Amino acid sequence: MYEKDRSVAATNEHAAEPTRRDFIYIATGAVGAVGVAGAIWPFIDQMEPDKATIAAGVPVEVDLTPIPEGQSIKVFWRGKPIFVRHRTKQEIAAADNVDISSLRDPQSDADRVKKGDEQWLIVIGICTHLGCIPLVNEGPYHGWFCPCHGSVYDTSGRIRQGPAPLNLAVPPYSFEGQSKIIIGADSGSNAKA
Repeated sequence: MYEKDRSVAATNEHAAEPTRRDFIYIATGAVGAVGVAGAIWPFIDQMEPDKATIAAGVPVEVDLTPIPEGQSIKVFWRGKPIFVRHRTKQEIAAADNVDISSLRDPQSDADRVKKGDEQWLIVIGICTHLGCIPLVNEGPYHGWFCPCHGSVYDTSGRIRQGPAPLNLAVPPYSFEGQSKIIIGADSGSNAKA
């Protein structure tokens, strides 16, 4: 009986010390964990948006100095065309003198521009009917005309004729000084930033 107790005690002492087999188990487990992490990483990484998508949402700076009065330019923000129009005094007056109750999508010109910078109109250049890109300085109101289905917008980008249900949308933008706007960054109000 004494012999049996000694062998059990020796086995217990021996079990507390690490063996080669323990090392092999730990090493195999570590290699397996690294392998699983390496196999899963591409799946986790593909969930992140790509660099082009991230860049598409960043604000766009537009220098206003080269745009002469009465002219428009087109820039792109988030993959959409943006019309930046330097309006004349006559265009502003024509937009102000419209009976708002006669409009399909009633909105005053003052609601579509920044106070103090009424000569600059910034709109998303996508027809609200079926998503075509309208032509600038065209149509009976000398604003925009969509030749695809005949929608006509005035010098404030408001729908006046044709099938389009809404005005051209105004993107978020703010002025940085007198000669630069940042599209995609809004000052939060209609006041000049």
